[in-house]
Amino acid sequence: MKTIDIKLDLNEVVYDIQNKTYLTGKSRRDGDNHEQVANMQANDDDENANQVLRSVSMAFSNLKMKLGEYLDLNHSTANNELMDSDTELNLTLKMPSNFNNATVDTVAAAAHQYVVSRAIFDWFVITDKKDAEEYATLADQSLKIISEAVSKRSRPQRVVKPKA
Repeated sequence: MKTIDIKLDLNEVVYDIQNKTYLTGKSRRDGDNHEQVANMQANDDDENANQVLRSVSMAFSNLKMKLGEYLDLNHSTANNELMDSDTELNLTLKMPSNFNNATVDTVAAAAHQYVVSRAIFDWFVITDKKDAEEYATLADQSLKIISEAVSKRSRPQRVVKPKA
């Protein structure tokens, strides 16, 4: 077995959510919808930040469920407390010995994208329903990438023993 550690920095995840909702809002500006555009852009205000953190928590929990076959959990307790903004989201995966290590970066990047897209989906269900499904689709695409990446295996290599 190989152990793979994936660490997602929550600050980077939240920044990506805020940036994508800002850019999406900016692109939807039509000169008459200022309030709508402002409302769809996540920020650091308490009510916004708390909702984003709840959405990230749910997205990360879903990701762990999807990776359950490979996940190495040392504990089995959970709670519904709002995560701290300095939390690091960690996944420890137990992979087969022939797992292709070249895909670790892909797993990490797709995990980040899944959590971001799923959290934006949750955010847009509240603030911008017409764009929400697009982010659900992006989250699903990230899961497919993760599935492909964790399924990659290295080619077997023949061990040649020196003749005596």
